[in-house]
Amino acid sequence: MNAVRPYRRSRDIARVRSCLWTWNDMQWLRYLPLIVLLASSGLPPGATGAAERARLIRIGALSQSWGPTPDVVGLRDGLLELGYREEEDFVIGVRFTQGNLATLPAAAHQLLQRGVDIIFTHSGNTARAAQQATTRIPIVFAGVEDPVGAGLVQSFARPGGNITGVTGLDIELGPKRLQIFQELIPHLKRVLFLYDPRDADSVEAAKVYREAAHQLGIVLMEQPVRTEAEARLSLTAVRQNEVDGLLATRCCSLDLQGLALEAASQQRIPIMFNSAGFWIERGALASYGPDAYASGRQAARLVAKILKGTKPADIPVEVNSKIEFTINLKTAKALGLTIAPEVLFQADKVVR
Repeated sequence: MNAVRPYRRSRDIARVRSCLWTWNDMQWLRYLPLIVLLASSGLPPGATGAAERARLIRIGALSQSWGPTPDVVGLRDGLLELGYREEEDFVIGVRFTQGNLATLPAAAHQLLQRGVDIIFTHSGNTARAAQQATTRIPIVFAGVEDPVGAGLVQSFARPGGNITGVTGLDIELGPKRLQIFQELIPHLKRVLFLYDPRDADSVEAAKVYREAAHQLGIVLMEQPVRTEAEARLSLTAVRQNEVDGLLATRCCSLDLQGLALEAASQQRIPIMFNSAGFWIERGALASYGPDAYASGRQAARLVAKILKGTKPADIPVEVNSKIEFTINLKTAKALGLTIAPEVLFQADKVVR
């Protein structure tokens, strides 16, 4: 267990957001090289002279969030660690849809129109949109749950097609996440879980939480919502004496994560997320799940293999096994909670 300073990766995201090519739903916002051009010979960066360099290699990140996510920052840092140079070896651009799942297919096509050489995705929704948009451009994903079951790849060992990546264990960790939540708050009996029923991963997560809640003696209050207005209404109706805790969805559709944290803060309700960093800094009580930044760094190795000439079909899918449990003691104090020492001991990071 170790205390942490303000989350460095979140600051990186802010810096990257100001540097990457980015598009919103309406227009091209900015182009500024972040990570660029790879030598065409397939040799490691720096091994060839300027005369042998061919052209700018563009990596287009497709995101359903509001900008660069931790895995995008991890991808960049991972490539830097492998020796690829900023502004000399490749460039990353982000096309984000601000929580709108319906616009992902169009966003994927817009990346292709921009002439990207590789598409990077961070969820099952974005990976499916990219795969439907192209069978030619290589796709690398991070954080996708069950890529075989989702029909993205044929197998972990031989993905087939034009896609490979790093899978997370977020849904599988659902029962443990709920158990930890109960250990943090011994009186936890009623937990609210808001999710978008159009998101397959969220539907599966609800099923896993439902079964885990039954085993733990917790009442899971499932609330599927299809619009942001419906989500706001559901959260506004929640009262502290009706709910003991909130479980945040992994999917950023409809800004459900932000809305849930806002409601939790205003109504003094503990909230558990599946990833640390951004949400912990903004007042979430705890998080337990795969490290998204680590998934991006891991995916950088796969991108490097593609840049050296290996086909995605021949690059095995990898698993990110780095799991983090983070507790925000400042939030616990504000909520009047005393975290048991044995629970604190389990935490990988503690924000004080």
